[in-house]
Amino acid sequence: MDISPLQKVRYAYQPKLPAILRESITKVSPKMGEATSAQSDADQIKALFPNTYGLPRVSFIAGDNTDISKKRNVGVILSGGQAPGGHNVISGIFDALKAANTENTLYGFKGGPSGILEDSYRIIDEDYLASFRNTGGFDIIGSGRTKLETEAQFEVCAEVCKKHEIGALVIIGGDDSNTNAAVLAEYFLAKNHGIQVIGCPKTIDGDLKNESIEISFGFDTATKTYSELIGNIERDANSAKKYWHFIKLMGRSASHIALECALETQPNICLISEEVEAKGQSLVSIVDYIAKVVAERAEDGNNFGVALIPEGLIEFIPEIKVLISQINNLLAKEEKAFNKIVDSSERIAFVAERLSKEAAQVFTILPEEIQKQLLMDRDPHGNVQVSRIETDKLLAQMVEEKLSVMKKEGSYTGKFSSMTHFFGYEGRCAFPTNFDADYCYSLGYNAFMLIASGLSGYLSSVTNLAEPAGKWEAGGIPITMMMNMEVRHGEDKPVIKKALVELKGKPFQYFAEHRNTWGRETCYTYPGAVQYYGPAEVCDLTTVTLALEQAK
Repeated sequence: MDISPLQKVRYAYQPKLPAILRESITKVSPKMGEATSAQSDADQIKALFPNTYGLPRVSFIAGDNTDISKKRNVGVILSGGQAPGGHNVISGIFDALKAANTENTLYGFKGGPSGILEDSYRIIDEDYLASFRNTGGFDIIGSGRTKLETEAQFEVCAEVCKKHEIGALVIIGGDDSNTNAAVLAEYFLAKNHGIQVIGCPKTIDGDLKNESIEISFGFDTATKTYSELIGNIERDANSAKKYWHFIKLMGRSASHIALECALETQPNICLISEEVEAKGQSLVSIVDYIAKVVAERAEDGNNFGVALIPEGLIEFIPEIKVLISQINNLLAKEEKAFNKIVDSSERIAFVAERLSKEAAQVFTILPEEIQKQLLMDRDPHGNVQVSRIETDKLLAQMVEEKLSVMKKEGSYTGKFSSMTHFFGYEGRCAFPTNFDADYCYSLGYNAFMLIASGLSGYLSSVTNLAEPAGKWEAGGIPITMMMNMEVRHGEDKPVIKKALVELKGKPFQYFAEHRNTWGRETCYTYPGAVQYYGPAEVCDLTTVTLALEQAK
């Protein structure tokens, strides 16, 4: 068997488009809306992006568009980590491009942004694309994390595009990738290179969003995939009735994944990093909270439960944040001396002796394995690799120690056995849900419409997503309107502002209102596997987060 039965039927699925994009492509025109401004630091952003700052929002309406049939070559790049639906963005670009003019050509640059720097590409045609439609992954052309940020790189991009008569690039990526897209678009306009740049919002983390980017693609599929697994574990916990499961979920900078999975599955505990930081919760207080829930459930005879933990939690705990910062700075300064030490206990002692008194106290209460993980190889920016820190095991171990103390004090009489899990890569390349298949295809189709409208420095935007696809609204927003200035490597840099969980937002407020009940009682819900065929209220269902945000 060369392909699975599901692959075969998904290849034939025809994604749904917003009503306006279902019209004949020559009957769709852009409508310019109000001018825009940056999220913050407007004067600085305007000075850095004089050609693309303050551009208007764009929507598409019915109207003659004869220019769309002009011959065009377009390049596409997948940038950063994988997210379900990337193949459908490319499918949407391809179908719109060919609907406009069958002689148009789509160049797929291989391996991410490095592909355009190395002039490594393949022509994407219908035969090649057919086996990727409606499937997960980025393997159609591959992805990479090379950044396009220097003038020398920009000039190489321009030369490669001109060599192939490519008049527009679509960069499919997250906040960093689309920041690079904005910088590249500005440069091309400043140098009159005649090459447009359009971005598409990708990240399973869900932190690339605003009123015009209601959800980043891949978030729906990833959270449904994780929620299926969480639901399975909840059912197992409720069946065996003897384990507490600590589940770490992807999401370093924001807790959108953890919150959405909690809303879908109603676990006993879900920690939200943004709340931890806002309340200044210490590691000890977090452990005390979890132990309290465990003890209360034990009083009811329930020595089992499920706790969800965001990947980046440890960086939001105030004293741990300070500790990590000091370790990063110390290892940067003492790199040679530190690397000469082979024995792990000696490495731990080396660091502990050089930390501030407060940081050293925090460091010494951590289990040895976590201490080792904090001292592992740094990422390319010299920072600790948070995803490799087993926060789930840290909390499980510290909760067990706390419960032992409580048992001696007589405030806990239950039994505690823990299991730990990390759900990460399981969700990044899953078969996209119908929602992501439709949304991504619409983003790609819409990206070509922005190109055909002569625009550059825009992000493809499809909104009103809690409604059926026919009621979705297509358009675009200038990338500069999502930017602010942040310190990166000691310098002020323009970047797309990450969207964190809003503690006053409807999704978190709903969670906060129900978590005490979910904690004490067993209120698990079981989403089950992603469904592709059947009633629309099951198959085309979007996230609980989006439904709550757009509830009227």
